[in-house]
Amino acid sequence: MQRKTSIELYTINKVKEKRKALKISQRQLSTDLNLEMSYVGRVERPNDPSKYNLNHLNALAMYFNCELWDFFPDKPFEEENTKYLPQK
Repeated sequence: MQRKTSIELYTINKVKEKRKALKISQRQLSTDLNLEMSYVGRVERPNDPSKYNLNHLNALAMYFNCELWDFFPDKPFEEENTKYLPQK
């Protein structure tokens, strides 16, 4: 099983921060976004491969009435757990 990358974990944690600040349960957020009831809970588990895609993040930005970019870091992560760039 491939572990989540740093940017995936960053994004997941930003969504989690917003969810918790508004006292919204994992189940409620899943339901409000028309996802499987346990989806947000699975995404927030570090060892589960489930994660948000760009469509999820777009819907979450509308849901939380924030900018899409609020879920992304200012600078890219130097990531070793990726297949998209050659290893240095």
